[in-house]
Amino acid sequence: MTNDNNPAHSLTSFRLTASVAERRIRETAMESDNVIFGDHVFDRMEERGITDIQILDILRTGIVLEQPTKTEYGEWKCKIIKELRGRRDAGVIVIILTNSKLFLKTVEWEDLK
Repeated sequence: MTNDNNPAHSLTSFRLTASVAERRIRETAMESDNVIFGDHVFDRMEERGITDIQILDILRTGIVLEQPTKTEYGEWKCKIIKELRGRRDAGVIVIILTNSKLFLKTVEWEDLK
């Protein structure tokens, strides 16, 4: 019989903070090969007039304002935001994969114009 109060049997839950996620995204995106564009993000790029160059700029210099959330696969999902042309903020939903790559789910304008 195990003792559930035994610290050796308890799991410590790691929480990725917004600042650590931001740093990881920025560092990982410095190499374009580490960035995986999902099909949905390509559709939204075309629809919203946002280029791959702008998305890479968002990833490399943007900010993460909200705490990342854990996906069902144990990876971290968050939004990184940056002001683009015309003073509009664009956000990219990013999943930080366990293989040290970034999977991009979507891109959106933050001001809903």
